[in-house]
Amino acid sequence: MDQKILGNSDLLITTLGFGAWAIGGTGYEYAWGPQDDQESIEGIHRALDLGINWIDTAAGYGLGHSEEIVARALSGWSGLRPYIFTKCGLRWDQDGKIYKVLEAESLRKECEDSLRRLQVDVIDLYQVHWPTDNLDDIDIAWGELARLQREGKIRWIGVSNFNVEQMQRAQAIAPITSLQPPYSLIRREIERDILPFCKRENIGVIVYSPMFSGLLTGAMTRERAEHLPDNDWRKRDPEFNDPKLSKNLALVESLRMIGGWHGRSPGEVAIAWTLRHPAVTGAIVGVRSAKQVEGILGASDFLLSDEEISKIESRLD
Repeated sequence: MDQKILGNSDLLITTLGFGAWAIGGTGYEYAWGPQDDQESIEGIHRALDLGINWIDTAAGYGLGHSEEIVARALSGWSGLRPYIFTKCGLRWDQDGKIYKVLEAESLRKECEDSLRRLQVDVIDLYQVHWPTDNLDDIDIAWGELARLQREGKIRWIGVSNFNVEQMQRAQAIAPITSLQPPYSLIRREIERDILPFCKRENIGVIVYSPMFSGLLTGAMTRERAEHLPDNDWRKRDPEFNDPKLSKNLALVESLRMIGGWHGRSPGEVAIAWTLRHPAVTGAIVGVRSAKQVEGILGASDFLLSDEEISKIESRLD
């Protein structure tokens, strides 16, 4: 599998990483519906078997449960240890309601809690999950992550969902190793300013939701979208409901046609489209089982032609 250095770090990562959002299970407002923990563990093992060398999780995924499942999977793994990336800055109440907290003391406690749940002594990449609208909060949060890095609890520090102004604010305090933004054929907003900035500043980019949370995999149908469980956040997302759903499913058929020419799935085509951008270091692929892992790995070294890219993007007009 292709590998690239992540930004200014010494992390040589595969162009695909295991995304552990969905394996957090239920019980909070951004859940994906019920999930079998043993299937999650088998999915992680299969990803590592096939060469993926990093796992991206977060304290907020399943209110700590995702991190615990990652630890359980790695405790039974005898191969080379993957890099572990996680995030901070989201707390929750007893009802599973998520809210942003970027106070220094809170972030330090989050780091200690993640180290305990993950059963590691150091986190390879620690990321601020979401910024707030107050730039002063970024100063506090980024200063605390830099201190945790100096103390050896974190190897590298990154941000997620930041815009250019917010990244510039953080960079005035300490270098940013990576940005984790949403990026897919359905969400292209970062192409104008954010990706050029990251390329220019040597900030690695690991994109999330390249298949838009399963919508571009080829497995999502109108019937399945209509019958998503009530505790799956996608049931409320406009992209999974008409009128946008019809347009998105038509896009999937275009991906299916191009993938068919190369023996690739629609999801692999969608991921490869994100990896084509020179500023993108890698893509996080969220999977919930070993079978799903096997359906996306072909994206790592799949190069789309200019003609194929144009054909895909013509469906976006």
